[in-house]
Amino acid sequence: MRTIVWFLYFWGYLLFALPQMKKAQRLEAAGELDARDALVEPRIRSWARSLLKLAGVKVEISGLENIPEGPVVFVPNHQSYFDIPVLLAWLDRPYPLVSKQEVKKLPLIRQWMELLGCVFIDRDNARQSVSALGEAARTMVERKRSLIIFPEGTRSRGETIGEFKNGGFRAALKAGVPVVPVVIDGTYRAMEANHMWIKPAAVKVQVLEAIPTAGMSREESKEIGERVRGLIAEAKQ
Repeated sequence: MRTIVWFLYFWGYLLFALPQMKKAQRLEAAGELDARDALVEPRIRSWARSLLKLAGVKVEISGLENIPEGPVVFVPNHQSYFDIPVLLAWLDRPYPLVSKQEVKKLPLIRQWMELLGCVFIDRDNARQSVSALGEAARTMVERKRSLIIFPEGTRSRGETIGEFKNGGFRAALKAGVPVVPVVIDGTYRAMEANHMWIKPAAVKVQVLEAIPTAGMSREESKEIGERVRGLIAEAKQ
């Protein structure tokens, strides 16, 4: 029953927020980007927190003081679909995500993600992915906007941490902004561990110290994925 109510609320909230979405789109079209962000970010945070509350997901977060000033790329491990509302709700503010192209097919979700500044990549089209991440790097520099990237590319659905692909770090390296590792533990217990039925779960999120990328050597940039994966794995123990 909780799962049915949760999904009804998920879409009902987006329908209820439709006037705010339209207003945000008008602000964006008029070039009033700060006003757009002031409308969009609180609405997305409220939606994410209400989804977690309805699911019975309790979040304990630490390390927010490790987030430096200016744009960064947050790099979390990826256990569950619930990772996204957890990060939108409990980082210091909602940040745009790098998402797979297929998500653009979801009505209302796509529009809100575009307003937040999310980046969509086609995992089967290397050229498009490189172009999209290059655009994300330019946006970080020009508008001082941070980004969330899941370098595993897909959910682990458990405690296992998959390979961190270096391609996901391209935007941080190109923009010369710090990488901030984020440890997520327990989100899979809210859904994936229950055959996709939603159940209450306790989740811990830990923001680790930032890794500067400006001036990073070629060898260091090649190894950054494995380095960040190792830091997250160590912090989870």
